[in-house]
Amino acid sequence: MDLKIERINELYRKSQAEGLTEEEKAEQAALRKAYVEAFHKNMRGNLDNMKIQYPDGSIENVKDRYKGKR
Repeated sequence: MDLKIERINELYRKSQAEGLTEEEKAEQAALRKAYVEAFHKNMRGNLDNMKIQYPDGSIENVKDRYKGKR
């Protein structure tokens, strides 16, 4: 993933300096989409493992709380 982020940044810098070709724009869009999907997957994994403890001491899993809403 680090190489993908480096490439995204490289393409961004190039777009600011001199512009991108159509192929580079397509590559940039694909890399950004993959990055966002990976971010969402990671965030969902973190939320699924999170627990909420209420003042009465009861504990609820976040993934159980939103089971029917996905």
